[in-house]
Amino acid sequence: QAQLVESGGGSVQSGGSLRLSCMPLTPTGYCMGWFRQPPGQEREGVAAIDSDGTTTYADSVKGRFIISEDNGTNTLYLQMNSLKPEDTGMYFCAADQFAGKSSKLISLLALDDGSYNYWGQGTQVTVSS
Repeated sequence: QAQLVESGGGSVQSGGSLRLSCMPLTPTGYCMGWFRQPPGQEREGVAAIDSDGTTTYADSVKGRFIISEDNGTNTLYLQMNSLKPEDTGMYFCAADQFAGKSSKLISLLALDDGSYNYWGQGTQVTVSS
């Protein structure tokens, strides 16, 4: 059952930008992440932010995507710049408490979709060349 709601997807040309949103932010102590599933491929981790504000990015998006939280609007964001056709896919936000896990282990699991129990239904991003 989806617990989170994503928005902001759409169609853009290569080099363009999009900002994805996910509501609501989870309570203190949760790690939140963005994942994507390209057509015909498995879901993969894109970016995550833990309860201390530490961020983790997939190598494929480093320097182009930024994950952030806004407690005032209770929203998780993913700013995506310099988009490429290979960024096309369904984007999901996810959250989990990672209860009992050390910060070091959380950093290793932050982009592992199997570690998250709360998911949104996704928003489609299509980048054309």
